[in-house]
Amino acid sequence: MGILSRMSTIFKAKMNKILDQAENPQETLEYSYQRQLEMLQNVKRNLADVVASKKRLELQAVKLKDNLQKLEDQARQALQLGREDLATSALERKAAIQQQLEGLEEQVKGLEAEQEKLASVEAKLQAKVDAFRTKKEVLKAQYSAAQAQVKIGEAVTGLSEELADVSLAIQRAEEKTESMRARAAAIDELVDSGVLEDALETGDPLEAELKKATARSRVQEDLERLKKEVGKA
Repeated sequence: MGILSRMSTIFKAKMNKILDQAENPQETLEYSYQRQLEMLQNVKRNLADVVASKKRLELQAVKLKDNLQKLEDQARQALQLGREDLATSALERKAAIQQQLEGLEEQVKGLEAEQEKLASVEAKLQAKVDAFRTKKEVLKAQYSAAQAQVKIGEAVTGLSEELADVSLAIQRAEEKTESMRARAAAIDELVDSGVLEDALETGDPLEAELKKATARSRVQEDLERLKKEVGKA
């Protein structure tokens, strides 16, 4: 049970990370704004339907009132003609229409109350939508600015890394240059001391010994000559 719980936690954490990376706050804000606009439009439509229904009932009520007055006149006219039966029939119809009119008036009152509630809801929702639109634009601007700062930071970080690589390359080049200069100086010193020439000298060893003996003989001859010159003096 413990292992399954840990696996579930890890899976949820990874999914949250993936969703967080995929989520675009600007798109989310726009979606929420559009949903609020849809809700506002629905309220407006409902309000318009209520107003239209109330208007139809009011027109029916006007017609019924006209009928009431007409029946009233007909009943009076029937009595003047001595037709009480016709007057009674007219008044009965008037009473029925009066009940219909009262029912319509109750319905109109109910629709008026519904209209007031919807109008209040519309006003509040409109205010919320307007406030959200302003907040949305501010958040989008802040998010864009933050994105720009992140990109600049990433660019600076990448530039710093590149400069570090360049500095390291320059350092290695300087070290190699100093090493080559040291080797060149050492070679010059060996050349000046003759060690390098002796090491590089090639040929017959016997020939080299003969040359050395000849050079010693010449030195000895020059020495004897100088001694004689000095003795004569």
